Amino acid sequence: PRRPVGMRRTEPLQGEEGELAHVSNWPLYYLFCFGTELGNELFYILFFPFWIWNLDALVGRRLVIIWVLVMYLGQCTKDIVRWPRPASPPVVKLEVFYNSEYSMPSTHAMSGTAIPIVLVLLTYGRWQYPLIYGLILIPCWCSLVCLSRIYMGMHSILDIIAGFLYTILILAIFYPFVDLIDNFNQTHKYAPLIIIGLHLALGIFSFTLDTWSTSRGDTAEILGSGAGIACGSHVTYNMGLMLDPPLDRLPLVRPPITVTLLGKAMLRILVGMVFVLLVRIIMKKLTIPLACKIFNIPCDDVRKARQHMEVELPYRYITYGMVGFTIAFLAPYIFSFIGIS
Repeated sequence: PRRPVGMRRTEPLQGEEGELAHVSNWPLYYLFCFGTELGNELFYILFFPFWIWNLDALVGRRLVIIWVLVMYLGQCTKDIVRWPRPASPPVVKLEVFYNSEYSMPSTHAMSGTAIPIVLVLLTYGRWQYPLIYGLILIPCWCSLVCLSRIYMGMHSILDIIAGFLYTILILAIFYPFVDLIDNFNQTHKYAPLIIIGLHLALGIFSFTLDTWSTSRGDTAEILGSGAGIACGSHVTYNMGLMLDPPLDRLPLVRPPITVTLLGKAMLRILVGMVFVLLVRIIMKKLTIPLACKIFNIPCDDVRKARQHMEVELPYRYITYGMVGFTIAFLAPYIFSFIGIS
């Protein structure tokens, strides 16, 4: 039976509502909703900390470095190419969350391609597992994310193919340097200053590319998280908090799954997430009014105020910089303090 389904999301800063659409195949709809979530903030804010806290901090950190690079280049390219989203009608849009952004290339397709490929590149040989698992994961993850964007009416096939090929090109050029970048972030004396300065400069550059859209805020958020995690990893390393296993212990073997192991992992996620969300709420409450005050922008309508670059860039950059710092340093510090590291 065809039941109407309401729009899943509204555009956060412009209050755009989508029209009602009919969904006849519910399993497919939910599968592609899940596919789309694999490229959204909720997924990232759970996925990266999970790797850093519970599985392998080195893999988590390096994954973030590549993710920031891929997403940043994707968002900037969108604002340079300026292709509109598919026209509706004929396309039925099942979400309008990113509707004010441009379409080409698909950054969902880019992250959906980069994350599984880099995950396998980083873990194979470092952990003991059959390569076939990785070779199954890559096409499944990638095609699920890519097809979900076409299904949701947010991208054309061309956007998806361009995003996929663009990612392969970026990985071919930059992946060989990820080791070098990660070591620099951890060990160089002035790494935090260079990291913050570089990410801020990239953010300001991206904001000059086009008029306001959700992609600006997302770009600042991505750069902020990347800078925060890199700076956090610098402090963590210099305090000797989460040391990577020595090379002679590789390849690592999965430890036997016990109740204690699972309990500690779940505790880390719970405690860590509470701190991450607290930091996010506090920083949001502080940065928006502060930026409004400094740049003389009326703050009674937060949605309107955030459409100013002077508010949105510092708010997203500082807030998510602190979120990243919490993930890479504060949370692991708390874990070791309460004995669950």
